[in-house]
Amino acid sequence: MSTSPRDNERDEMTGSRMLTALVRLRGALQTAALPLDLPGVAGLREHRQQVIDQLEDYVIPRLMSLDAPLLTVVGGSTGAGKSTLVNTVVGHRVTAPGVLRPTTRSPVLAHHPDDAQWFGQDRLLPDLRRVTHPTNDHDCIQLVATEAVPQGIAILDAPDVDSVEERNRILAGQLLAAADLWLFVTSAARYSDQVPWEYLKMAAERSTSVALVLDRTPDEAVETVSGHLARMMASRGLKDSPLFAVPEGQVTDEGLLPTAHVAEIRSWLEALAADKIARNAIVQQTVGGSIRILTRRLYQLADAADEQLIAIGDLSTLVERQYDIVTKHLTTAVTDGTLMRGDLLTRWQEFVGSGELIQSLEARVGFVRERLVNAIKGKPQQAERVAVAVETGLETLIVEHGETAAARAAVAWRSTTYGAQLVEAANEDLSRATRDLRRRAVAEIQAWQGELQELVRSESGDARASARFLAVGVRGLAVALAVVVLGGEQPPAAASESLRLGVRLLETVLGPGTAGLLRHKARASLEQRIETLLAGERNRYVAPADQWQLSSDAGEQLRAAARRVDDLRYAATTPKSPGGHL
Repeated sequence: MSTSPRDNERDEMTGSRMLTALVRLRGALQTAALPLDLPGVAGLREHRQQVIDQLEDYVIPRLMSLDAPLLTVVGGSTGAGKSTLVNTVVGHRVTAPGVLRPTTRSPVLAHHPDDAQWFGQDRLLPDLRRVTHPTNDHDCIQLVATEAVPQGIAILDAPDVDSVEERNRILAGQLLAAADLWLFVTSAARYSDQVPWEYLKMAAERSTSVALVLDRTPDEAVETVSGHLARMMASRGLKDSPLFAVPEGQVTDEGLLPTAHVAEIRSWLEALAADKIARNAIVQQTVGGSIRILTRRLYQLADAADEQLIAIGDLSTLVERQYDIVTKHLTTAVTDGTLMRGDLLTRWQEFVGSGELIQSLEARVGFVRERLVNAIKGKPQQAERVAVAVETGLETLIVEHGETAAARAAVAWRSTTYGAQLVEAANEDLSRATRDLRRRAVAEIQAWQGELQELVRSESGDARASARFLAVGVRGLAVALAVVVLGGEQPPAAASESLRLGVRLLETVLGPGTAGLLRHKARASLEQRIETLLAGERNRYVAPADQWQLSSDAGEQLRAAARRVDDLRYAATTPKSPGGHL
């Protein structure tokens, strides 16, 4: 027996391929974050979240549970009598009508006891916690199991769509988006209000199954108002939706209208509950319409994700440019003699004296040992003072440049609206260096000076056994190496003579070749450590992008996922020829 195009459509729409495609689409949407406040992004960000919510709250759970009861959400205007209608349709009180507006309570879902397994935490509306008692918590949904509700259907009383309380309105929209069927309630006094019709327009665009209930209508006005409402429905794409009229009536102490007033609605729902084919048709219509509508604007979202990556790249470039400039200035300043003044110069001159140390090392006369001893007296302590001065001078210079780089990067970001927002939203003051830059700078400088001592030991070779090497010591040669590196090739005039003595000291003890090699390695190591320090500072600006975990192909992934869903939907709605080709 051949299958009809309608059967093919049903099979394709509910098949595992569509479910897989929608799961991948959700993943692509979650990856395509839009964190930067670029022009026009607010609306796209809201649409993205709506699509994710629709997929997670309804479409994906529904496709995974096609045999679940038909979820009928009763929504509508403030004061339309939704709760009273629900109680009357069920036949006893399951939800409390609100006396004061706005009514703040959790939604109530009435279902047959044998259908309870379909409404667990992992089913429809998974973000709402399940409770079995009345509560005012918007994050809960009260489950009421009653045999008065036919098996195969469930009735959910939702908040007012036009509530003055925003959380009520948000929840109402969330619940309606998760419904298989809307039982939309209005009244003779409210049926032409704008807000309810905005929801009904959305239902028509999504092909959501809708039935309207004209409630609380005087007997003499039922025919007139129903006729006008029917014309409004037809003009808004809902001409095929059922319309029920519920006249005014005396409400009992239990909150029920006369049973006859809702008999037509009750019979219609019972018929749906008993007719699996009819229920499936409603589900297919609503799910299919949801899938069709949610793919709209996905390509705009993909383009927006690409723009986000470009903007983030631009922001990163701005930061990198400023830090590169400052890093270059800093590496120049630490090796051009800038530091060779003040305390460092004084301590160094105390160490080398007026040349006595060098003269003693270069002496070739018989009393060299005596001259060395006299020249070296007190030098270890002076070497330590030089090391401390080197540390202090480098620390100050690094922190100053770190502050400058941060200030310049913040100014660069503030030149763009979205960059300025990131600066203001940061957990720390991005216009200042980090609080621990000074500590990290000291640690790096100390590590550098320790490295210089290891270089002296490892590269000195046979010189380590010489009297000259032993006289000055590893520490003395290391501080001399540090000062010579900091002095640069063209030191300030005030320091030039004493720095020349430092070069002579290294060359005399280690030899010119080794001295030159050590200077090169020491300078390269210092520059690398400085670059590492400022790179750590720069990474504060990169951290938000890392936290967003934006993928470089997020836009293309979203386009591919959207195309896959569109292709499957198109194949499902295109009649096949007898040969099986589209």
